[in-house]
Amino acid sequence: MSAKAISELTGKEFLYKFICPKAAVQNKFKNATVRPETDWGLLVQQHPWLQTERLVVKPDQLIKRRGKLGLIGVNLNLAEVKEWLKPRMGQETMVGRAKGALKNFLIEPFVPHKQEDEFYVCIYATREGDCVLFHHEGGVDVGDVDSKACKLLVEVDGKLSEQDVCDHLLLHVPANRKSILASFIVGLFRLFEDLFFTYLEINPLVVTDAGVFVLDMAAKIDSTADYICKGKWGDVDFPPPFGREAYPEEAYIADLDAKSGASLKLTILNPKGRIWTMVAGGGASVVYSDTICDLGGVNELANYGEYSGAPSEQQTYDYAKTILSLMTRQQHPEGKILIIGGSIANFTNVAATFKGIVRAINDYQTPLQNHNVSIFVRRGGPNYQEGLRVMGEVGKTTGIPIYVFGTETHMTAIVGMALGQRSIPDQPPMAAHTANFLLNASGSPSTPATSRTASFSESKPEDACRTSMPMKCNVPCEGKTKQEKKRGKATTLFSRHTKSIIWGMQTRAVQGMLDFDYVCSRDEPSISAMVYPFTGDHKQKFYWGHKEILIPVYKNMADALKKHPEVDVLINFASLRSAYDSTVETMSFPQIRTIAIIAEGIPEALTRRLIKMADEGSVTIIGPATVGGIKPGCYKIGNTGGMLDNILASKLYRPGSVAYVSRSGGMSNELNNIITRTTDGVYEGVAIGGDRYPGSTFIDHVLRYQDTPGVKMIVVLGEIGGCEEYKICTGIKEGQITKPVVIWCIGTCATMFASEVQFGHAGACANENSETAVAKNQALSEVGAIVPKNFDELGEVIKAVYDDLVVKGVIVPAQEVPPPTVPMDYSWARELGLIRKPASFMTSICDERGQELIYAGMPITEIFKEDMGLGGVLGLLWFQRRLPKPACHFIEMCLMVTADHGPAVSGAHNAIVCARAGKDLISSLTSGLLTIGDRFGGALDAAAKQFSKAFDSSLIAMDFVNKMKKEGKLIMGIGHRVKSINNPDMRVEILKDFVKQHFPATPLLDYALEVEKITTSKKPNLILNVDGFIGVAMVDLLRNCGAFTREEADEYVEIGALNGIFVLGRSMGFIGHYLDQKRLKQGLYRHPWDDISYVLPEHMTM
Repeated sequence: MSAKAISELTGKEFLYKFICPKAAVQNKFKNATVRPETDWGLLVQQHPWLQTERLVVKPDQLIKRRGKLGLIGVNLNLAEVKEWLKPRMGQETMVGRAKGALKNFLIEPFVPHKQEDEFYVCIYATREGDCVLFHHEGGVDVGDVDSKACKLLVEVDGKLSEQDVCDHLLLHVPANRKSILASFIVGLFRLFEDLFFTYLEINPLVVTDAGVFVLDMAAKIDSTADYICKGKWGDVDFPPPFGREAYPEEAYIADLDAKSGASLKLTILNPKGRIWTMVAGGGASVVYSDTICDLGGVNELANYGEYSGAPSEQQTYDYAKTILSLMTRQQHPEGKILIIGGSIANFTNVAATFKGIVRAINDYQTPLQNHNVSIFVRRGGPNYQEGLRVMGEVGKTTGIPIYVFGTETHMTAIVGMALGQRSIPDQPPMAAHTANFLLNASGSPSTPATSRTASFSESKPEDACRTSMPMKCNVPCEGKTKQEKKRGKATTLFSRHTKSIIWGMQTRAVQGMLDFDYVCSRDEPSISAMVYPFTGDHKQKFYWGHKEILIPVYKNMADALKKHPEVDVLINFASLRSAYDSTVETMSFPQIRTIAIIAEGIPEALTRRLIKMADEGSVTIIGPATVGGIKPGCYKIGNTGGMLDNILASKLYRPGSVAYVSRSGGMSNELNNIITRTTDGVYEGVAIGGDRYPGSTFIDHVLRYQDTPGVKMIVVLGEIGGCEEYKICTGIKEGQITKPVVIWCIGTCATMFASEVQFGHAGACANENSETAVAKNQALSEVGAIVPKNFDELGEVIKAVYDDLVVKGVIVPAQEVPPPTVPMDYSWARELGLIRKPASFMTSICDERGQELIYAGMPITEIFKEDMGLGGVLGLLWFQRRLPKPACHFIEMCLMVTADHGPAVSGAHNAIVCARAGKDLISSLTSGLLTIGDRFGGALDAAAKQFSKAFDSSLIAMDFVNKMKKEGKLIMGIGHRVKSINNPDMRVEILKDFVKQHFPATPLLDYALEVEKITTSKKPNLILNVDGFIGVAMVDLLRNCGAFTREEADEYVEIGALNGIFVLGRSMGFIGHYLDQKRLKQGLYRHPWDDISYVLPEHMTM
């Protein structure tokens, strides 16, 4: 959603902070908020003016007409304010049909004034620009201001001057007030634009000799502009409409949504309700709500929400468990219903999202059973068969009644089933997997001609691009002529020869377009190039049928268009932050005639600028916030139409006779399904996008279809919000539209709700009665459009109109031609479980694929929650188990004592020399690590093995020493260059004290200390050194801590795990030496001659 209401306090703070000082606004920042928990003493300290001025008090909860409702206390002192609040604070109040508690009040100074000092001003955004309304009589009794007020439309990018205000708005204002009012309104307009307001109303605006006073204010801002206005807005609190509480679960889902590239929305309507929904898609979520309300479930509808945009399994799990938690808190005598619905997805992996829902159902199995919950599922899209299968399986394993349906069932049929108004049919057998659709239905092994070249990366002359080979299916070839371009925007946006550029590294969407091109038997791919500024120019590999081809990728649009003059379409996958700039850049090249903007969340003010530029340049924009569009047999935008299984099932590889236009991307795919099942198929379909100001409108495309001979009937799926559907009414009345138009506007449920609901699309909110879906459907029906009773009937009405056109001979169905087969990508075949392949790697210690990093089965959050420390993490990653606390602490102590031993040892010396040679950190560290071995630092493993073998062989210490001497071998871990029995190594002493105190048993350490007694009796420096101590102590730890079997403990010693402790610890020291040398700015090291003995052979003479 885009335009969001803000509190009066927030709106006034914005105005006071950022309006031009010339506007002469008074009483700046004199406002205080009172809630039930307010400390009056503290409030008076913060706002001392409360005790000295007369006051006004009113609720600040998005309530309209507070004066009429008696909800404003005027000209009171502080004591009177408190008395006024006593019967009202926390009191439930009816405002229209909404019932809510008053709990947030605003106190401001009372402004004495006369009635003639009150004015009305309002600014609101429209598609064409910003409209300023002004009326010289403001206040409670302003009445129908739309019919009374003076209006001035400031076009997009236009400027408002004080003279404009005086000439058009201040016609009935006293002369002595005109200057100050004109200055204020101009300042207010600049504030409106700079802070991305979409609506700003002040009534009354009081002007006295003292200046301007803003008494009552209502405002909305474009929430998508947060990334632009964050510095000025700060953290904005968006209060819920009056009559609806703000639930923590809504805030939780909003937070998930903000952190995700997907769309996750939740509005709780009635927490005691019986009917709960979990719907995929912004448009589909509205349709399901409509159907529930239409079938009498409005009072039991508990929530509105949607998940879309390919959320991950974890995100869907988090969303689903929130819904299940809410619906299992209160019992309902009739049990409860959960509707998991959705249209046919374009790119969301249905199986992945359903696995998240299945996890949540398993977690809530008992509460769902206790609350007698029945679940009804209907979904389509990529891998939906697997998703439905796992959903059906969880019903069988949990005993929860789950009824599962796919694309063979009308989208909203499950609502009637759930409410007992439609029988639940026996569930038909479903295809095992998506690949069933990819089999060659004709039985012929033939594929398109093999004469295609291996690469289409080189641009070709226009004539070559227009030359076509014999077509395999009957698709009209409609190229754009020069005369057509001169007239303005083209009637035909796409043909079999359309060439496009993709902005963004969207390889999956590109491959989907190429596969569509291939099944349509296009002669060449529809994609000439890609633009991606974050890499150098290169070529990207894709498939064209069975063959690999290369598509060039450029860093900038100018190079791409220069080398590919045949391109006239841009598909812009740029993010919401860069989509505007990249689109503006592209429109500077006149060869581009059509642009599809996929990103959702572009601020409305920026979209309006794009629309203006596009109109001036005769460019058609589809979007923003769209999946795109499709012209069967010719061209498809990005992910439109879904994957190949849906393309083939909906016969989108060849044209039909029906063209449609919709806002929703998911619902456009549903229309593909409905139209294919009821007619000869789709001729063209466009999803204009869910924003309030789509780049092209319903009427733009309907008029194109009217002028297209191949289109015989038109289907429109309108929506609550905006007035674009009324232009279709005008077109029908004026005779511009003569072809049959079947139209249904979704969002009819909105008029049944007590409080305002913002639906999934940014534009899906009615600001006045004419913008409601009910009013639009009625108006369209009155002018002769064919309007069904509800969405459930849409397919039947389309079929009736189509059959009539066939009977009249207007439509002559063509003979079906089977499409060629397209191989399935390896990655998707693996996803579907159709193939298997031995993995190249195996791992059992870490999994980064989910929502949260997992170490040996333990989520990273749990590791920090339990304060496991570095030793605990090492235990998980090295030994695959949780070690006891003393073991973890001992490992950390080992890392500390082995971290460094001065610059003279070989490893540190190497790291220092390397650092001084100008090498980087990694090279210097590696240089030091390469010296570790039996002679330096690597004695842990060797010591552990030698002592263990001797101890396990029952050799007494003396025999072990004698044996090693006889064999001429050193005892690893014994001996030190500096330390001795008389000068002990404190590192060993520290570790020894800890081990003796905390280890359950130390037999090997005791054995090693016996050996030390013998060796030091011969030479005092033959002590058990730190390497040897750690080696034998680690063996005792592994064998005796209770976490390992004897075999496991011996295996870890054998595979060299103990040396890892020295490597890990000493790496800290090596890095320290590297940083030290860099900090000291030491130059290149050269070893001095006097420290080198030069021993050369004597000079040989003949």
